[in-house]
Order: sequence, then C-alpha cells, then structure tokens
Amino acid sequence: MTENPPDVSLAVIAGIDTHKDTHHAAIIDHLGRKICDREFPATGAGYRALLAWLIGTGIVVRVGIEGTGSYGSALTTVLLAAGLEVVDVDRTDRRSRRFHGKSDPLDAYSAARIAAAGLARTIPKTHDGDVEAIRFLHNARRSAVKARAEAITGLKSAVVNAPEPIREQLRGLTTVALIDACAALRPTAVTPGALTAAIKTALRSVARRIQLLDADIKALDKNLAVLIDDAAEDLVGRFGVGYETAAQLLITVGDNPHRVSSEAAFASLCGVAPLPASSGKTTRHRLNRGGNRQANRALHVIVMARLKYDTRTQQYRDRRLAEGKSKRDIIRCLKRAVAREMFQLLTQKTAT
Repeated sequence: MTENPPDVSLAVIAGIDTHKDTHHAAIIDHLGRKICDREFPATGAGYRALLAWLIGTGIVVRVGIEGTGSYGSALTTVLLAAGLEVVDVDRTDRRSRRFHGKSDPLDAYSAARIAAAGLARTIPKTHDGDVEAIRFLHNARRSAVKARAEAITGLKSAVVNAPEPIREQLRGLTTVALIDACAALRPTAVTPGALTAAIKTALRSVARRIQLLDADIKALDKNLAVLIDDAAEDLVGRFGVGYETAAQLLITVGDNPHRVSSEAAFASLCGVAPLPASSGKTTRHRLNRGGNRQANRALHVIVMARLKYDTRTQQYRDRRLAEGKSKRDIIRCLKRAVAREMFQLLTQKTAT
C-alpha cells in the first residue's frame, strides 16, 4: 500500500479493482502520477469507508471501476448516490499484464489511468429500480425454464429406457399427458429387487418436479408482467414484442436508460450496428458479432416474428430480395430498424 499526504484541493481520479470479499482503490492526479492506494472490505461499512477515503484525498473528478455489473455493483450504487462520476472499466488486456505484471494495486492504478484518459466512457447501471427487480425475476425464470427443459428431456429418456410394461403404459402420450401420467403413478415401496417400483418412483419424482417448475414459471411470468407494464407499457404492445423480449431489452438499458446516449449507441450495444467489410472494388457491410448477445437475440426474435406474420415486413423483404439483397443482409437491416424503434420506446418514459 502506497500512502502520501493528501492534498484535498487536488483534482484526482480513482480506480477500483473489485473482488468478492475486498475492493482495492487507487488514486492518481491528472498527470497519471500515483498518490495513494488502499484496500477495503466488500461490505456496507467498507463501501462507506472507501467513499469517505476518496473524498478525503481531493476533488474526485472520475472513478473507474472494474466489474460494475458484478462484484462492483453495490459499490457503484453507493458512489453514484454520492454524486460521483463513475465509469465502467474493462479488465486490463493480456499484453499490458504481460509487460507490467498483475496485482490488485496495479489493476486499480490501471483502471484509474484508463478513466483519466477518457478511454472508458460506459456509464454503469444504477441497479436500484424496477428494472433491477425485473433482472432478478428474469434470471430466476430463465433458470426455471432451463431446469424444466432438462427435466422433460430426462423424463422422456427414462421412459424410453424403462421396462416394456411401463413403456406400453406411457406410449403415445403427448408431453403434457406424459407428465400428468407419471406424476399420478402410485408405486409400491422401494425394496431390493423391486425394479418396477424404483423406476415408477423416479418417474413420478421427475414429473412432479416439472409440475412445480411450471407453477414457478407461471408465478414469475405474472410478477414480470406487472413490472414490465409499469416500466414500458407501450413496448409490449408492439408487433412481435412479448414479455420475455421486453424484459431483456429493459435489462440491457437498465434503470437509467439515459446512459445510452443515442439510438446508434443502443444499436452498437445490441450488436446490430453494421460493420464495414469492404475490400478493393467491393463495398459491403457485415453483421456485428459483438455487443450484448441476449439483447441481440431479443431483436432477432422480434424480426423473425414480423417476417412471419407482419405484412409490411414481408413486403420490405420481398422488395429487398428483388434488389439483390441476401436474406442475411435483410435481417441485419431489419434488426437495425427495430433497434431504433425499441430505443425510442425504452427512453420515452424517462423523457416524460
């Protein structure tokens, strides 16, 4: 730890390397010179102590934090509430670590220098509103849907590998009927040598687990609908936008959508801003494979629904095909247009 007497009138920039149990903060001046650094526990008291220490070192111009969406989430909320300017700093690249080494103080000073140079411009999410509540519910729903899919696959596999009398009893049933039939099984007690009883017990256990997950998903859907209708009522009313895609788009911009400066920035965030791929006499653009892939998938779902059911979108597709555009290029153009439409809906409530 490096400590120099602080000059409270000095303009300083801070960098913070976040971890599960501790956060390491470092201070530099406007010329990038080291002033001091210190480690704090990742607790409520630690956040308050870190904030007091930052303010005591001088006039804090900017704070660069690694991991504002993970280990640094709670600290980011505290610093933003105190009125400090916070930017999200990407992890130090491998080349820099190879030449300069790696430690918590080095990473903290590196974050401070990146913030001072203006290379980190991403404003972090506030994590303190209804969208944060939507994120938690959405993550719980996604986990339940994944578990249900795995359980259904396991149930069907178990039925296929079961003895013939059990297969005959359950053959030809739809997925819903199969789950109900297995959940209603009444096996005898499991004892050594009672293979049929053990298999029926296992099938009933998996089927009832699926039913519990179904009920859990329905309850989560109901809670999500309440929050999404309040956060972005007009969003769900648009063609091809359901509660699942609306939730993901809201999570992408966060509780402070003004942090995304323009619809072009939102398109880039979602990975639908076209990238130049020209060479020689060929002038073209290609799909962007960066950005938030969950948001990109949400836009893709909207575009696919409109291509299948929306007349205007189908007419656009046919016109561009006649012009010689490929289907992939058409989808790229549509996703970019949908991103523009969604951004206006996501930010209009804040504007009003």
